[in-house]
Amino acid sequence: MCPQQTPGVSMTKTRIAVIGAGWISQEAFLPAVHQTDNAEVIALISGSAEQSRKLADFHDIPDVVSYEAMDSYLASGKVDAVYIATPNSLHADQAIRAAQAGCHVLVEKPLATTEAECQAMIDACETAGVHLMTAYRRHNEPGTIDMLTRIRDGEIGRPNLIMSAFTAQMAADNHRLSASHWGGPLQDLGVYCVNAIRHIFASEPTEVIAMQSFGDNDPRFEEVHQSMSATMRFPGGRLAQFTVSFGAEPRDMLHVIGSEGALALDPAFKFEYDVTRTLHRGETVVDRETQPSNDDFGSMITYFADCIQNGTTPENDGRDGLADVVILRAIERAAETGQPQSIDLPPRPSHPGPDTLRRVPRSSRRLVF
Repeated sequence: MCPQQTPGVSMTKTRIAVIGAGWISQEAFLPAVHQTDNAEVIALISGSAEQSRKLADFHDIPDVVSYEAMDSYLASGKVDAVYIATPNSLHADQAIRAAQAGCHVLVEKPLATTEAECQAMIDACETAGVHLMTAYRRHNEPGTIDMLTRIRDGEIGRPNLIMSAFTAQMAADNHRLSASHWGGPLQDLGVYCVNAIRHIFASEPTEVIAMQSFGDNDPRFEEVHQSMSATMRFPGGRLAQFTVSFGAEPRDMLHVIGSEGALALDPAFKFEYDVTRTLHRGETVVDRETQPSNDDFGSMITYFADCIQNGTTPENDGRDGLADVVILRAIERAAETGQPQSIDLPPRPSHPGPDTLRRVPRSSRRLVF
């Protein structure tokens, strides 16, 4: 069993096993751990022993574990938590098995492929008495927290409208183009837009409409849509729109228009770039600031380890991830049927803020295959 931490009693470092040694682990998570002072990776669990051993040696990770040996390794007491960075269809099974071994669980988004899977993950972690955290790294990132704080302080009056876009070109062999893994830009990119919008408005949508495109005979999009646009209705007459695509020039932006001004993040979601925030009043740019370089994954890992060591529930818990899956599935139905879809979600008890903020210097230590 993974050791259980006594609330209020600090560990030296939270010991993490990374499940999945793909691009996001190589490019983002593993380099970021070196920038933290309260976490370490002690195992890579993957299906490629040779590649994982090279990666482990580069990052000074002692153990390389196969998927077949995962359960016995997690039950050995060597690790405190897991980070799951595998295709969406594997999240639920791996999270539940980790929880049953007594390990805290950090899962890449979307949390799982269905509402039922998300709820099973939540139930398993609650039964085991471990944390389930959805990997919304922007909840711990300075630029995003700065924007949210300004909005809550009334800098743009009442936020009424939100517009966002997140696009990329996806390679034909990427698992994100596989229907069996619940792939597609809505799931991979749209989850950022949906989550940001929900926390900016500090409420849940009541209705969605959507339209999807499969491109112009592009063979990449035989199983999943190329692009998706959605409009979400929120209480108080507020509206939010976003567009995502796997067949367009990479861009990501977020604009919030209020009754007395507008705030924009551009870029808004990628971890590789510094966040620039712009304040508009009318046609005038009254303030523009680029946040000092920050390692978003380092911030997220530090916050996750803090929650484990302090015995506090993560703000971006499993129910936050579940809410987004409910909304993503409703958007899918709206696009497929051409009909608006109603949504009924309980209000969130908390939102990202200064208490979830962590500042971590950006790492340059990378080995990417």
